[in-house]
Amino acid sequence: MRADPVRLFLCGDVMLGRGVDQILPHPGDPTLREACVRDARDYVRLAEQANGPIPRPAGFRWPWGDALRTLGEAAPDVRVVNLETSVTRSDDFAPDKAVHYRMNPANLPCLAAARPDVCVLANNHVLDFGHRGLEETLDALALADLRAAGAGREAGEARRPVAVTVDGGGRVLVFSCGTASSGIPPEWAAGPDRAGVDFVPELSDACATDLAHRVREAKQPGDLAVVSIHWGSNWGYHVPGNQTRFAHRLVDGGADVVHGHSSHHPRPAEVYRDKLILYGCGDLIDDYEGITGYEAYRDDLRLLYLVSLEPGTGKLVALTMAPMRARQMRLAHASREDSEWLRAVLDRVGRDFGTRVACAPDGTLALGLV
Repeated sequence: MRADPVRLFLCGDVMLGRGVDQILPHPGDPTLREACVRDARDYVRLAEQANGPIPRPAGFRWPWGDALRTLGEAAPDVRVVNLETSVTRSDDFAPDKAVHYRMNPANLPCLAAARPDVCVLANNHVLDFGHRGLEETLDALALADLRAAGAGREAGEARRPVAVTVDGGGRVLVFSCGTASSGIPPEWAAGPDRAGVDFVPELSDACATDLAHRVREAKQPGDLAVVSIHWGSNWGYHVPGNQTRFAHRLVDGGADVVHGHSSHHPRPAEVYRDKLILYGCGDLIDDYEGITGYEAYRDDLRLLYLVSLEPGTGKLVALTMAPMRARQMRLAHASREDSEWLRAVLDRVGRDFGTRVACAPDGTLALGLV
């Protein structure tokens, strides 16, 4: 077994559809069915009004910006992203949804530029274009050699973790699931003969026990397990008690990291029994720049989560967070002032969980304990 820590890259929502898709080399159909916006290119115009012109077409690496160099320098063993969009040309808009995200499969080199080892799909947008759209998403990812967890053509496939072998021995198992609190319709749940996502019907002890049992069944000696879960509201720093209890039960049952996402901004982190719980990682890539109404949360500030775990045990060795700022649909290093703003907020909201956040000389943020 390897002696040095196992390094993970985790992040929140990666939304490469809608406006982002329109700036890439192969923009898909821009048609939308939103109450106020009917053309995805309007989101590009809003972003340009806020921060200046965006090249069209932009290169596939454009949305990642400075994040690619940061990831290259960090050299994580495993990279996990929450892909929050359908990858499809389908026009089967899911009914009773206010917002639909899709990217043209021809633009998948943009996702591949970040070299993700696992794309988690159990979220509230992967079936925005119906079962046909989901099947095309799964086919497109497989054709691009991008591995997916959390969705499938039937329940067994949706519940199956992705196992990533790491140098020196052992694997990292990535499970992906989601809850109704994030906006996933219950009817999107995969069944024995129905495509869908790994849906958690409620944050109960029984559901946590079932999920933890699956984690233990899949783990082999030397393996580490990440449970990536799409849950909670878009805004606010409060973490409901049922999320905390659910996360604790997962750790008690064998999970080494609980990777939460859905919120549009970062939420608190906790270290429970030496294991990392991220309650909300915030957005990473999207087309929200020109949208107003929640400026107090500074959702233009994004984080790359770089996690180091003790091999074999999964105990947290270190969590470093690299602050980025979204401008012109591209990630750039955050200023020292913006990094300090993020540090202060995360330090304040994390105190109830016994965590502190410090700012390193290079501008990165580091998690510590009270």
